[in-house]
Amino acid sequence: MFALFQTIDLALNIYTWILIGSAIFSWLYAFNVINSSNQFVNSVGTFLYNVTEPALKPIRRFLPNLGGIDISPIILLLIIFFLRTLLWTTLYPLVA
Repeated sequence: MFALFQTIDLALNIYTWILIGSAIFSWLYAFNVINSSNQFVNSVGTFLYNVTEPALKPIRRFLPNLGGIDISPIILLLIIFFLRTLLWTTLYPLVA
């Protein structure tokens, strides 16, 4: 059971870093720091968008319009932090 909990925790940790990378990539793209016509940059951006958008889209539906500020990644990071804490402090002691 410990291996299952570690695997879930690792997957959530990797998704956290992908989410942070996606936010940084979107800032670099918005401020035209990276070349958007580069094929590698475009494929990285597409990958990050396709991986993070299914989790961010439902959160964006519930958030009010804040203009150009998107706080949905922060909300998702808080949810992931809550799930990881719940996993180790509540669920794991019950099955260990």
